Formats: sequence, structure tokens, C-alpha cells
Amino acid sequence: MSAEKFQVDQEELEKSIQLRISGELDLAAALTFRHALEAVVHRADKALILDVEQLRYIDSTGIGIVVSALKIRDELKAPFTVRNIPAGIKRLFDLTGISGFLNEGIEGSA
Repeated sequence: MSAEKFQVDQEELEKSIQLRISGELDLAAALTFRHALEAVVHRADKALILDVEQLRYIDSTGIGIVVSALKIRDELKAPFTVRNIPAGIKRLFDLTGISGFLNEGIEGSA
């Protein structure tokens, strides 16, 4: 199985910070993802948008990082949106029970 390289792209807009993740988010990529999120998760002055349209795989480590970010943003009462969730990833979020806690954004919300 050839792993698709994991990548995080960040864009700061007037009212939001968008992180676009792509590839496979597994144990090997977890540190990269965690560092990218930690750099912005406490920024309560802006909405945080996680765009996962190009995410091909996520394991329990990646899900744990998303859950940690959800908790922090909730404590800060700061918006956190996960958008463009592929069907396979959505099923996994449903199975793990975190879908009910995700604010699933509509394309174009910023």
C-alpha cells in the first residue's frame, strides 16, 4: 500500500483561518497535523475551518487530534467547522460518534 503524502495548507482570511488537509492522516503524519492545529487552535478571534475534501484516510490518532481541537474550541466558545467531508471519512466520523459534535460547514462559509 503506497501512502499518499500528508499535507497541511493554511490560509488566513479576515474572519477565519482555514486549514486544508490532504493525503493520509495516520500515525506518521499526526505530529505535522498536531503542530499545524496547535499553531491556530487558540486563536478565538477567528473561526477555524478544517477542510478535509482531499483527505483520503484518517486513523484513530488523527481523529483524536480533531477531538482535542473540538474541546479546545468549545472551551473558548470559538467556531470550529469541518467541511467538505468525503463519504468514507464521514462514515468513520459517524461510527466513532464525533459527527454529532462537528459543525459541518457549507462551501463558501468563511
